[in-house]
Amino acid sequence: MWHKLDVILSTGKFGTQEGKRLALAQSGFRSEIRSLFKSLAGSFGRAAAIGLASALVAVPGTARAEELNVVATIKSIHSLVAQVMGDVGAPRLLVGGAASPHTYSMKPSDARALNAARVVFRVSEEIEPFTRKIVASLPKSVSVVTLADAPGLKLLDKRTGDTFEAHDHGDHGHHDHGHKDHAHKDHGHADHDGGTVRDGHVWLDPENAAAMVREIARALSEAAPEHTATFKDNADKAIVGIDVLAKEIEAELAAVKGKSFVVFHDAYQYFEQRFGLTAAGAITVSPEVQPSAKRLSEIRGQIKALGVACVFAEPQFKSKLVATVIEGTGAKAGTLDPEGAAVEPGDGAYAALLRNLAQGLTSCLGT
Repeated sequence: MWHKLDVILSTGKFGTQEGKRLALAQSGFRSEIRSLFKSLAGSFGRAAAIGLASALVAVPGTARAEELNVVATIKSIHSLVAQVMGDVGAPRLLVGGAASPHTYSMKPSDARALNAARVVFRVSEEIEPFTRKIVASLPKSVSVVTLADAPGLKLLDKRTGDTFEAHDHGDHGHHDHGHKDHAHKDHGHADHDGGTVRDGHVWLDPENAAAMVREIARALSEAAPEHTATFKDNADKAIVGIDVLAKEIEAELAAVKGKSFVVFHDAYQYFEQRFGLTAAGAITVSPEVQPSAKRLSEIRGQIKALGVACVFAEPQFKSKLVATVIEGTGAKAGTLDPEGAAVEPGDGAYAALLRNLAQGLTSCLGT
C-alpha cells in the first residue's frame, strides 16, 4: 500500500512546474499523509484510503499551503524579507558568507532554487549582475521583484570628481521613485534614466529600507494573499525597528561628522547622506575593476591634500591597496563592509550591517 501511496504523492500533480516548487514540501507532506492513511485503512480499507490519497493530491493548493518558496539575493535584502515573512516561511539566501554580489557566480543549486521559487527579491542588475541572464530565463510562475524600483525609494546618482573616478554621466543628485508596478518577470532595474547612472547601494539608507519593506509585503501578499494581514503586521513592525535603528546610529555618528575619510569603493553615499557624513573619495568606483597605479598615486596625493583621517578597506577585496595609498600620508586604515560579509544571515542581519558600519567609522575616525 505504501509504495502505491508514494507513487501517487510523487506523480499526481507533482510532475508539473508547480510541483517542482513543492519538492521540498513533499517529504513532510508524505509523512503526515501516510500516518493519516494508516488510520483510515484500518477503518475503511485500503481501496478507500488510496482513493482519498488521489483526491487529496489532485486538490489544488493542498500541498502548496505547506510552503511559500522565496529567494533573496544578498544578506541585507534577505534580512528584510525574513522580517516580513515571519512565521510564514524562511527565504533562501543566494550570496552568503563573504562573497560579493558584484563578482558572484551562481551554483547549479542556486539556479534550481530560483526556478522553484514563487518570488525572487534582488536589488538590481547593477548590484547583482549574475541575475541578468537567469531572470530572463525563469518560468512565468516566478515573480522577480527588483527592489531598486520600489515606490518611495530615494535614488542617488553615482558621484564624479577629483577623488571619485570619472565616468560618462552627470553630477550626482537624487530622484524619488513614485511608480507603482514593480513585480517583474524578466526585466531589471534601469540604471540609466535620461543618461544618468544611478548608485545601486540603496539599502544603506534606512528610509529606503523602509520603502523596500513595504514593497516586499506587497509582493508577498500578491503571491500568498491568505497571509496578507500577517505580512502587513510584520512589515509595520520592521519599519518601526528600522526607525529606532536609524536614531541609534545617528546618535553614535554625531561625534565623527565633519571628519574626512576615503573608502575602497563608492558604496556608502546613501549612508553618508542619511547621517550627515561625506567621503572625500573612493579608491575605485567598481570593486571588480583594479585601480591603475596612476589612480593610486592620485588618491595618495588627495589624502595628503585633504587631510584625510582614515582610508577604509572592505573584507571582500584586497586590503593591500589601502596600505599602498596611505603610505607616507598619516592616514589610518580601517574596514567597512557594505554587504555584511561577517554578518550572520537572518532577520537581524540588516540592523547588524548598519551597526557595524557605524562602529567601523567611529572606531577609526573617533581616535
